[in-house]
Amino acid sequence: MTRATQRDTQAVSQFVERFGGILADTGVPRMPARILAALMTTDSGRLTAAEIADLLQISPAAVSGAVRYLTTVQIVSREREPGSRRDVYRMRDNVWYEATFRKDQMLGMIDEVLGEGVATLGADTEAGTRLDETREFFRFCHSELGSMLDRWRTHREKWLEQREA
Repeated sequence: MTRATQRDTQAVSQFVERFGGILADTGVPRMPARILAALMTTDSGRLTAAEIADLLQISPAAVSGAVRYLTTVQIVSREREPGSRRDVYRMRDNVWYEATFRKDQMLGMIDEVLGEGVATLGADTEAGTRLDETREFFRFCHSELGSMLDRWRTHREKWLEQREA
């Protein structure tokens, strides 16, 4: 018997709903959050649309819309099952790093747009000052996030080495 078959399916289902709910509370749309949580709980990190619908007791249409969102934001990839016409949805490798890296790039764009706003409104106006403070906050986050991502790569390498030992 493998560890996967020893799992309490009720407990796994409760975890999926709880974690999906937390992801939804952080801004991930509810159905994609539930599907993401479900994918994370499979050893393979892969499920077909039918498996997702069955596991979460949702309609195929709900699965379709949610996985479209997850593929658009590049958290999940769609693959064709070999020798089949069925699509399989898979968690991307290192997904949290990649998503955070994209946020880091977005912070650079926010800085640029806020700079334009400050110039447009005038740095010496109340609105300009508000935008400039917001810009400075995002600049700070951008610089910290970049160094944090570097530290994560180093940390992850050590963590992986420890898991393999």
